[in-house]
Amino acid sequence: MSGDGPVNGTPASLPEPVRARVVALAAERLGQLPADEIPGALRQFARFTPAKRARLAAAPLATAVDADPVFRSSVAQAVRAAYPELVGALDAGAPPPAADPFDAAAAAYLCRTPGWPDVVRHAADVLESAAARTAAATDAAGTARLSEQLAAAKSAVKVERERARAEIAAVRSELDDARRRLRMATEAQRAAEAAAETASAERDKLRRAAERLGTSSEAELKRARARLAELESQLEQVRRAGRESRSLDELRLWLLVDTLTNAAQGLRRELALPPTEARPADAIVDRLQSARGSEPASGRGLAPDDAAWLESLVAVPGVHLVVDGYNVTKTGYGTLPLEAQRTRLVQGVASLAARTGAEVTVVFDGAERLTGAAPTTPRRVRVIFSPVGRLADDVILSLVRAEPPGRPVVVVSSDAEVADGARAAGARAVASPALLGLLGRG
Repeated sequence: MSGDGPVNGTPASLPEPVRARVVALAAERLGQLPADEIPGALRQFARFTPAKRARLAAAPLATAVDADPVFRSSVAQAVRAAYPELVGALDAGAPPPAADPFDAAAAAYLCRTPGWPDVVRHAADVLESAAARTAAATDAAGTARLSEQLAAAKSAVKVERERARAEIAAVRSELDDARRRLRMATEAQRAAEAAAETASAERDKLRRAAERLGTSSEAELKRARARLAELESQLEQVRRAGRESRSLDELRLWLLVDTLTNAAQGLRRELALPPTEARPADAIVDRLQSARGSEPASGRGLAPDDAAWLESLVAVPGVHLVVDGYNVTKTGYGTLPLEAQRTRLVQGVASLAARTGAEVTVVFDGAERLTGAAPTTPRRVRVIFSPVGRLADDVILSLVRAEPPGRPVVVVSSDAEVADGARAAGARAVASPALLGLLGRG
């Protein structure tokens, strides 16, 4: 917005607060003009309220005030009538010090009072100074906040460093103690082995002597046999003492090894090492299958939905059978109501658990969607409903990951994502038809 100004120049544009006041004054005046005095570009807005004209016709009003001297003069007359003291002071070249600089700039611009460009530039300077103070205050607050955050972070790092040092010292102390106990156990085992070797050598020596003197005397032979039995008894006592000593030491070592194993598992997850297909449970299942004269339990020759394969897996001592509840029931008897499906499945796996001694966990989706009464929980059977907002698939994989390495775990689900996740966590995965077939046999 520009206009014809004095010799010293016209501001390139009005500050936004000044422009808003000019538009508001022009919108107010537009509604007071006769129809023949309204500029053509503003006639369509004449019937609006002043506030609506200022909002919707801001650009046309600003253009008319800037380019139409007649319209600007009409607006200026209204300003002189509404603010005579302010305009009088501006005409005298002395804007009131207490007056709003933006109101003064708008009145000077419309009335073209002497030195109006300077009044407009003063309003622009006031706006710029206010913006600079706001920016400085914002920067100061941000700097203070960042300083506080930095101090808090340094304090947290210091505390964490001290805690890590204390934990490292404790682990080192435990490791030294374990090494000392291991050394003592090794020395005791060596002493027992040496005593056993001595007793064995003496037994062999007496046996040879008895063979040489076998014909000399029956009485001498009996004494030799008695001596041999005594030495064998001593040898057995020495061996038993050695085994008992080793058992106690091995128990202590096992606790240490278990701790180190857990640490190794955490390191394995941290390093993202790929899982291996081989598990200690595989060897147990293979031995059981070999004893029966059939092929190993690795599943070669058996489909993942084969009931015979699942039967061989649940026969493994200490096995944990985790069942994807609705995946099985909807595969086998999905036409029944949900309550009947749950009851039938839980009763079936309860019979299987009683027959095999396996630990069985059945996971159903959504406790919030539970209809009817929850099924009763038989012995050796655990029934879980996934919490609100969580799928049964996530609960199943959490159960698998919670098991210690080496324990045989079997997951029953035809859901490919669940089966793949179970295998990745070290469990066996079989399809739902396998369990349905096995329960049908029972």
